[in-house]
Amino acid sequence: MPKYGYLVVEGPHDVEFVYRLLRPFGLQRVKQLDDLDEKFHGLVPRSFPHDGDLQKRMPVPLFLQSNSHAIALHSAVGDSRLVETVQENAVFLPPDELTGMGILLDSDRGVPAADRYQGIQAAMAGIGHALPGQPGDVGAGPPRLGAYVLPDNREVGNLEDLLLECAAQAYPVLLASARTHVDNAVAAVTAGYDGEDLSRIPMRNKAIVGAVASALRPGKAVQVSIQDNKWFKGANLQLPRIKAVQDFLIRLFELV
Repeated sequence: MPKYGYLVVEGPHDVEFVYRLLRPFGLQRVKQLDDLDEKFHGLVPRSFPHDGDLQKRMPVPLFLQSNSHAIALHSAVGDSRLVETVQENAVFLPPDELTGMGILLDSDRGVPAADRYQGIQAAMAGIGHALPGQPGDVGAGPPRLGAYVLPDNREVGNLEDLLLECAAQAYPVLLASARTHVDNAVAAVTAGYDGEDLSRIPMRNKAIVGAVASALRPGKAVQVSIQDNKWFKGANLQLPRIKAVQDFLIRLFELV
C-alpha cells in the first residue's frame, strides 16, 4: 500500500511549484482516471458545472503517484479557502489514513509569516487538526501535519520571490530585460491607466515573472512555464530557500 499525502495550496502556480519539487522522487502526474488510486476517486468532481457556475474551473487536484506514494495537490483558489478545502475533503480522505497532510500559503499582504501561520494554526485547530508550534515544522502524526509560509517562513512575500531567485540563476539576461520592461511600464502609467498598480512590490514581481514566462512560453500561463522550463530544476533545487520547501515536503510525506 502506498503512502498517501494531501497538500492544499493557494493557486495553480503553487501546484506546479510543488510538483517540480516532488518530481525528483519519482512522482508522476496521473492523467487518466483509470490510473488513479481508488482512494483519491472521491476528490474528482462528478458533475458539471461545479456549484452551478458555468465559468468556474473544475476543482480537480493534481494527482501524483509512484511505486511508494500517492499525493494529491489541491488548489484552494485563494488563501481564504485553505482550511475550508481541507475540511470539505476530509470525508473523502480520512486523516488517519494519510501519511501526511499540509498547507502551503503566502505572506504577501503585509502580514508577517508568523502571524499568517498563527491564523492557519487556529483555523486548523478549529476543525480538529493541531499544527506544530512553528511554520515549516512537521508533527509526528499520524497523519504528519505541517504548514509552510512562503517564501521562507520568515519574510513577507510569496512564490514570485522564489521564482525571481531561480530566474536570476537560470535566465539572468532574460530577467534583466523583464525588469527593464516592467520598470518602463510603471514609468509610462498615465491617468487613464486601468491595470494593476505595478509600483506595489507584489504586483511588480508578478509582472516580472509573467514577462519572463511569456518569453519562454509565449501565450501560455505562468504555471505552464513552471512545469516546462528550468525554474525549479537542476542546480536551482539546491538554492537554500527552494531546498527548505523541498525538505519540508520530504518530512511531511516521508519521501525518504
